[in-house]
Amino acid sequence: TPASAVALTEIIAKQDIPEGLFNLVMGSGGEVGEALAAHAGVKAISFTGSVPVGKRIAQVAVSNFTKLQMEMGSKNALAVMDDADLDLAVTVALGGAFGGSGQKCTASSRLVVHEGIHDAFVERLVAGAQQMKVGHALEQGTQMGPVVSQTQLDENLAYVALGKSEGAELACGGELLDLATPGFYMSPGVFLGTQNAMRINREEMFAPLTSVIKVGSYEEALSVVNDTEFGLTSGIVTRSLARANHFRRNAQTGVVTVNLPTAGTDYHVPFGGRGQSSYGPREQGRTADEFFTVVKTAYISAGDDL
Repeated sequence: TPASAVALTEIIAKQDIPEGLFNLVMGSGGEVGEALAAHAGVKAISFTGSVPVGKRIAQVAVSNFTKLQMEMGSKNALAVMDDADLDLAVTVALGGAFGGSGQKCTASSRLVVHEGIHDAFVERLVAGAQQMKVGHALEQGTQMGPVVSQTQLDENLAYVALGKSEGAELACGGELLDLATPGFYMSPGVFLGTQNAMRINREEMFAPLTSVIKVGSYEEALSVVNDTEFGLTSGIVTRSLARANHFRRNAQTGVVTVNLPTAGTDYHVPFGGRGQSSYGPREQGRTADEFFTVVKTAYISAGDDL
């Protein structure tokens, strides 16, 4: 939130660094963001946001040959196989779909479920979503807080209506909540009977909404997972080491999880995706060193002084 950014800036400002070395500038992307991206004095841009904004940044920055590192959209999938531990699969799916109110670029908005475990998984998934406590983030027992703004809430509810219009069954949630603490609350929603071609399975929603897609085999599951223009994260829940290794090698995403949520597992190792999810070098870890510094190669002779 803006408040946390201000708090971080105040902490940094108290350190023994030159004044103006670190700056927090707030404003609209169309004015402040575009001016910064196009300025010749800016040597590198690390951006997190939407694909259209990322493309615009690239357009204005390229004239100055500005280094770019961009994390953009995603449509992450969790594959649940017929040999999965059912309790683990439900826990992983709920955490990946609804952690952070679904407002994570790594959220599992597609659940690709093998038909052999589908019915039992769906029953427990829906029950788990219905039991989640939505409320103020600092209240005891709260499992999911509000979304970030009224605009985001309106977009989320519009996706609920879109899913229904596409023929998906809203098994639970997806409703506006009026709670004691003011905020933009909605209940976690689960769509059933969806097809990967539906818009709710093609577009990043950034909402506490997830869709179940039934498949008949591991091969079909992998195909569905990869059937997206994005490629940030994907995950699989299985007891098979062979399947896990095959998925790890063949999932067309920059990050893969096995028996873990697609969101929330972050050890600050190199992070990034494929397709329209990312552009430029990876964030975090050792790959970040090269982006935020300048590589210099020196050849030195130990001969006589010049």
